[in-house]
Amino acid sequence: MEQISLGEISVEIVLKDIKNIHLSVYPPNGRVRIAAPLRMTVDTIRIYALSKLSWIKKQQIKFNAQVREAPREYLNKESHYFLGERYMLHIIERDAPPFVSVKHNLLELHVRPGSDIEKKQAVLDLWYRKQLKELVPPIVKKWENIIGTSPSEVCIKRMRTKWGTCNTEAQRIWLNLELAKKPHHCIEYIVVHEMVHLLERSHNNRFLAYMNSFLPEWKHLKNELNQLPISHTEWGY
Repeated sequence: MEQISLGEISVEIVLKDIKNIHLSVYPPNGRVRIAAPLRMTVDTIRIYALSKLSWIKKQQIKFNAQVREAPREYLNKESHYFLGERYMLHIIERDAPPFVSVKHNLLELHVRPGSDIEKKQAVLDLWYRKQLKELVPPIVKKWENIIGTSPSEVCIKRMRTKWGTCNTEAQRIWLNLELAKKPHHCIEYIVVHEMVHLLERSHNNRFLAYMNSFLPEWKHLKNELNQLPISHTEWGY
């Protein structure tokens, strides 16, 4: 992977077996990446990047202004989110297998006495993963008849720069674990986005036409999702 500098902005360059050049600015810190065809020279890519410099700066300003959650310490009365709703964490220590339960506005985290931050986070993350795995299949089922395609598998993991990704060869979709904290309609938007990639791999005009046809409000949903508070870390995803 090569890098070029546009003043203070560093741009990652990845040459791939693709037809068109693709520019991306990723949350949470505005990392810039260009995927370009193998035949394209670095000088040509630099000229293209310079032509998009104003847009890049606007995206980076937007991400830098985005609200970030404070580092979590997994203490009583700490705020945590699930499906876009805010819950107050309630730690319950007992000598039994750990689990999580939701009661009204409380997110009850049952752990063994003396559990450290890493253990508490692992228990909560496992619960988030389970919830997302239960939420996604009905969304896929709803949209497979509309879009006309279905993934072979939907997997969940932490990702650094994306809400979701699609392996078109394996027909497999990956979703960011952080989505469990976001509203249901935002999760649905990401699922639709990745399912459309099963029809069109690139973010080209054909892809946009599909999105406009299947989910006309997708741009609004995208903006809403990217304006929600994000983790204080780089998502670990």
